[in-house]
Amino acid sequence: MYVTLRDRPDDAGTSRTRIAVRRVSGTVVLLGTVSLLTDVSSEMVASILPLYLTAVVGLSPIAYGFLDGMYQGVSALVRIAGGYVGDRGQRPKWVAVTGYGASALSRLAMLPAAGFAAITAVVTVDRLGKGLRTAPRDSLIAAASQPDVLGRAFGVHRALDTLGAAIGPLVAFALFAAVPGSYDSIFVVSFAFAIAGVAVLVLLVPDLPTAAGAARATLREVFSEIGGRGRRRPLLAAALLGLLTIGDGFLYLLLQERDDFTARYFPLLYVGTNVAYLALAVPLGLLADRVGRGRVLVAGHLALLGGYLLAALPSSGVGGTLAVLLLLGTFYAATDGVLAALVSRLVAARARGSGIAAAQTTVALARFAASVLFGLLWTVQGPRPALLLFAALLAVAVPVAAWLLRGIDRPTSATRPDARPGEVPA
Repeated sequence: MYVTLRDRPDDAGTSRTRIAVRRVSGTVVLLGTVSLLTDVSSEMVASILPLYLTAVVGLSPIAYGFLDGMYQGVSALVRIAGGYVGDRGQRPKWVAVTGYGASALSRLAMLPAAGFAAITAVVTVDRLGKGLRTAPRDSLIAAASQPDVLGRAFGVHRALDTLGAAIGPLVAFALFAAVPGSYDSIFVVSFAFAIAGVAVLVLLVPDLPTAAGAARATLREVFSEIGGRGRRRPLLAAALLGLLTIGDGFLYLLLQERDDFTARYFPLLYVGTNVAYLALAVPLGLLADRVGRGRVLVAGHLALLGGYLLAALPSSGVGGTLAVLLLLGTFYAATDGVLAALVSRLVAARARGSGIAAAQTTVALARFAASVLFGLLWTVQGPRPALLLFAALLAVAVPVAAWLLRGIDRPTSATRPDARPGEVPA
């Protein structure tokens, strides 16, 4: 289960050698299974949502940009609350259950939803559920893992998560092939997968305490911990980079417009990105543990920059489209779990969920602004000029973020005062 540490005398019997047997916790694998099933559900819907909203509902790019921003950023409203409640009770499992349950119910709510207002309400419930569950879940992963294998633990979880994200669009594609244009069948099947994920979480995932032996943090202490000097720089870097990260749906709509492929193949764009993410999540998590999580985080945004530039080309055929998907998958593998692993070691154990939530909230709010702004620029300037502008700004932001993150996760010789017994420094 856990990484195990034991001491053994050397040949002289005068010193002891610490031996680490590195394995990812079974709890991490179970949480990955929950995320796998949930992502099959969510990506079934997400992979058809851009087409559904623009072709069926008839939203303009500005309206779609607002809704995509809601999809990206509304979870920010409850992320810190979810992290704080989980930290305060020191039993974050049931906070996560509430969030997963809300998202599952939103799948069925898509059936009667019609029009911009109703769909916005359903998406809001789904994303609030995601915001509520994410930090408590990541806090459980951190609690179940030793610090020196956090990158690996988050990488394994994200790999399972992304396997589900790759399967979801394939299921949607199969349903579209069997019943063309049947969006309702996608919503019903996605609900079934979501309920299965909730069942695994409730019945199989242990209710781990996240700060055994530590005093419960007050709200003032939590905000003091989040806003400490050592945490400001990564939050600033995350905000800066998030402001220049547009939603995948915009890139996929641009690729479809550029390469003129039929709507039935649209979900396969999500598959390509998620397969790349799946292949790279664990290797990049291991790399982050070795060379520094800040460096891998910055490198991931360089991959995103490359994806922007390739997508902005007039035409590059199937090979160019696949390259864009590969770069997007690399970006997510280098940033998603890596950011959580980075922040989780910069805050005290009793405020870990809140610290992770603060970083995720920062990114979500920034991406909300990015989606709304990009939708406006798409309408005013066209998709390619808007994308090239974002690419130019990202090229400037990346070195600034690298400067903000320099040395941020350098290993230290001592553990935090409230670290778990047996913890080794990250």
